[in-house]
Amino acid sequence: MLEGKAVVGETDMLQTMQEDALDLAAKALDFYDVTDATDIARFIKQDFDRMHGPGWQCVVGRDFGSFVTHCFGCFIYFQVGSLSILLFRGSASFPEPEKNQFEALESLGSLDTVRA
Repeated sequence: MLEGKAVVGETDMLQTMQEDALDLAAKALDFYDVTDATDIARFIKQDFDRMHGPGWQCVVGRDFGSFVTHCFGCFIYFQVGSLSILLFRGSASFPEPEKNQFEALESLGSLDTVRA
């Protein structure tokens, strides 16, 4: 059903992964009605997890906004008719843990005066 009808909006995926995403979307749309967005998203996410490792997220719908952090090379947003599909592998960067009070004092050389 998807052949020639998908319009890729944004992506940083390799071509082969893009093709996997579009193929899975086509299969999902063969199995589910276009109104079953949650089932379509589940189908794409679970198969992409099997094919490319865990951690993929999939959002499917007609009207949604998003602002996500993703792993490099693991993002695609495309449309099939009026249905939009966002597929990405999430990523998080964690800030350096803050030094606790004693570490901060120790780095200033005043730890001995604090301890009783």
